[in-house]
Amino acid sequence: MKRALFPGSFDPFTIGHYDIVKRGLTLFDEVIIGIGHNADKHSYLPIDERMERVKRIFADEKKVRVVAYDGLTVDCAKKEQAQFILRGVRSVQDYEYERSMADANLQMSGIETVLLYSKSEYAYISSSLVRDLMRYNKDISHLVPTV
Repeated sequence: MKRALFPGSFDPFTIGHYDIVKRGLTLFDEVIIGIGHNADKHSYLPIDERMERVKRIFADEKKVRVVAYDGLTVDCAKKEQAQFILRGVRSVQDYEYERSMADANLQMSGIETVLLYSKSEYAYISSSLVRDLMRYNKDISHLVPTV
């Protein structure tokens, strides 16, 4: 079984994230969405709420699981028996960061990273943008999956 871990803070989970998961399902038998606790980031939504939202989004998708984790992504991937890490790339800056992380993860664990480029219509969407709009009570319905 080909299993991929799609890690992130997902604060909140956007339609760009949703698209990466759906496209990842064409490559993998199972995609595990790993919602990580990042000590360097101040979370907008509590991790329990993020998990519940993502679980509701994929409630009808048997090939998707949602887990929370603390620590290194490769440790979560090993625990979940994922042979791959799935990541989305929106820009050159994302690519440079993801390339260095992929190299480090492969060196540490032997786990390969698969990068999927975001569709152009989603490339501008980030969780940071959505959080900013939420803070100012702006409509975000076109940026997040419906639950």
